[in-house]
Amino acid sequence: MKVVVSTLNAKYIHTSLALRYLKAFCEHDFDIEIAEYTIKDPFMNVVSDLFKRKPDVLGFSCYIWNIEETIQIIKMIKKIMPELQIVLGGPEVSYDTEYWMQRVPEVDFIVMGEGEETLHHLLTEIGTTRKFHFVYGAAYRKGEEIILNPGRPKLKLDDIPSPHYFAEDVPALANRVVYFETSRGCPFSCQFCLSSIEVGVRYFDIERTKKDILYLIGAGAKLIKFVDRTFNIKREYAMEIFQFLIDNHQGCVFQFEITADIMRPEVLDFLAENAPPGVFRFEIGVQSTNDQTNEIVKRRQNFTKLSRTVTTIKNSRKIDQHLDLIAGLPEEDYNSFRKTFNDVFDLRPEELQLGFLKMLRGTGMRLDAEKYGYKFMDNAPYEILGNDILPFEDLVRIKRVEDVLEKYWNAHRMDHTVLFLIEREFESAFDFFQQFGDYWEERGWQKIGHQLEDLFSRLHGFLSDRGTARMDVIEGLMKLDYFLGHKYKPRKIWWEFKLDKNGQSSLIRTAAEQPALVRGETDFGTLGLSEAQLHKHAVVEVVPFDLQTYLREGDIHTGQSTVMLVLFDPERAPKAQLFTMELAAATAVHQV
Repeated sequence: MKVVVSTLNAKYIHTSLALRYLKAFCEHDFDIEIAEYTIKDPFMNVVSDLFKRKPDVLGFSCYIWNIEETIQIIKMIKKIMPELQIVLGGPEVSYDTEYWMQRVPEVDFIVMGEGEETLHHLLTEIGTTRKFHFVYGAAYRKGEEIILNPGRPKLKLDDIPSPHYFAEDVPALANRVVYFETSRGCPFSCQFCLSSIEVGVRYFDIERTKKDILYLIGAGAKLIKFVDRTFNIKREYAMEIFQFLIDNHQGCVFQFEITADIMRPEVLDFLAENAPPGVFRFEIGVQSTNDQTNEIVKRRQNFTKLSRTVTTIKNSRKIDQHLDLIAGLPEEDYNSFRKTFNDVFDLRPEELQLGFLKMLRGTGMRLDAEKYGYKFMDNAPYEILGNDILPFEDLVRIKRVEDVLEKYWNAHRMDHTVLFLIEREFESAFDFFQQFGDYWEERGWQKIGHQLEDLFSRLHGFLSDRGTARMDVIEGLMKLDYFLGHKYKPRKIWWEFKLDKNGQSSLIRTAAEQPALVRGETDFGTLGLSEAQLHKHAVVEVVPFDLQTYLREGDIHTGQSTVMLVLFDPERAPKAQLFTMELAAATAVHQV
């Protein structure tokens, strides 16, 4: 009996941990193979590939991001392979299971909940006695009747073989995200999250975990994302893993979901002292800073302690942090969400992810939807369309914030400019992103693509049209961000240089002949660059403030202009190097 387990990943770089667990658990008794695709792949291509594999049983792992596409593929392949047995599993079909069996009659079985042992038992019955009523955790058809069997007791996690040793995965490890779990379950009861349904947390043996991680690193993995819902809930376990990764990382990056307000000071001190820069990334779900909202959704959170943790980690300059918000939670209207956004943005996370409440099947929020007047999509991803205090028009406005937030903060294309605008020109971060998002929408830019220089020119147009003060300073910061965002000398600019070619040539000649006038983190004189080399690898521009003081202290002093010299020489440095000269001193050597 040939078995294929499949899924549609959101992107090519993602990998399905679930499929690998299923294969690892079943491969000694069944001919089982993995077939991964993406939600962007044409249906005909997916169906053709599955048809070539000639399975007798075909299983799909189903999530909110792929269920609708998966259904279309099932309907197609069942028409051309009517004898094929179709099995669904995953969080999207583990709840309201009878609904899915009714909606998709082509589906023969559904595995509910944790699937390794249930799938193995189901495959055994398909190939032998077909006594499906013995398969706990499975749903099946008995004529026209749909049967939902009782749930299956949880396995001991160490009885599940490791999913990380398949030879076919090795060639792609360096270019894809490797998902990894050290535990299953969540200690919290957040009503919008499926993890709250499973009671208790179970751990894999820590020595097994270490062995698997060492194998993956040795096989070339570059990014390992831990899928534990709260990695730091068991402090001793987390500390031992942190130390192990510090000792053995070999340049691999590790991403964790942590609960920040329970992070102990000794853990923070340990990470600040020992974590290699750039090796750890933390994802922190804040969701809301509205106390009433958090109480309704049963989310225990101390925002003061959370802020202290995020600030301490940020000050260490060792670990990037990704903070999450959810718009549309109960009793959070537009103004309350504005406060939540500003509270969290004030922490200056490296990334702020703005999501929208989804009424996931099986969650408490979906059961209480009518209580708060929620309207939401009938089909996945079940995103809300409004509630009693947050109408659709407000949701749409917040989506505009999300759009420009992704482009102008999370992408880190112009941090100097955005921070200046937020701190000095707009009432708050939210107001900047909202007003710019509205402007973006009015001009239809959400319907067209953009290149890097478009992002700068569009921001410049927005600020000019609103009559923003100190545009000369803002333009200087935008030029700084534009140059620092390039690894190679840019061929395009979005402004006219302050100096003509003769003026630029004069400043470059001054830098070559008088290197002592040039300041920067690197001693410019030791580079020994000739005038010809500078013409090839450097750009110069004048900004209307003291750039060195700004870079050192963050203050803008407009009393004197500064020559900004940016060096693009990959042989000397992997990124742009910034230097400055005082304009008056530079022009005293050669008249501009």
